[in-house]
Amino acid sequence: MNFFRQLISKPWLSSELDIPGSLSTSPMQQSAKTALIFFLLVVTVVFFLLTITFLSRSQYPDFMALAGAPWLPFTQPVTLWINSAMLFLASLSIRNAAIGQLINASEGRKRVMLSLCLTVLFSGLFLIGQLLVWKQLTESGFAVNGNPANSYFYLFTGIHGLHLAGGFMALLWVVIKFVKHADNERFSASLGLCVWYWHYLFIVWMLLFALLTATPDTYNTIALLCGF
Repeated sequence: MNFFRQLISKPWLSSELDIPGSLSTSPMQQSAKTALIFFLLVVTVVFFLLTITFLSRSQYPDFMALAGAPWLPFTQPVTLWINSAMLFLASLSIRNAAIGQLINASEGRKRVMLSLCLTVLFSGLFLIGQLLVWKQLTESGFAVNGNPANSYFYLFTGIHGLHLAGGFMALLWVVIKFVKHADNERFSASLGLCVWYWHYLFIVWMLLFALLTATPDTYNTIALLCGF
């Protein structure tokens, strides 16, 4: 409901410039929050449409799932589980940074800086891990054009990785703000938006993980329920 209230708000009226209990009282910061929500909605629609086409494509005879048989790469996706743990730790770290920012002391400042560094570290390890999975797949003969399931895996993980890389740019800007003025209100708002973004990317990745490592029987069941 807060999102719809922001859409119908009239920031040119002075009585609505300050909203008690909101993330920020600045109209610019409220606009940034609304823009992020809109962006995440668009990204969600893109992933949803790709998922629909993926499930539809799974019903063609040339589609070979990447899991379900002993010799397939994602029957036991250990590397993907490790990558998932890295992204989960990154999500926890950036949340911890937001909590530490509320502590107006040197101890809180150290907590924020350490948490932000850990977020960068774990996020970087996740991206590196994804590239290693790509390398393992290609070396095992699962090239991008070898099978529709392969193509969708590279597509899904590539788009997700690009969104995480884009989040890195925003996070670096947040770190710069923290170094210059840690108690600044704009820093708090920006960090809060990054927390939302990292949590969102983790949820999306877990859904993609479940989709891409499913067995053919699972695809057939979901496709049947969707009417394919």
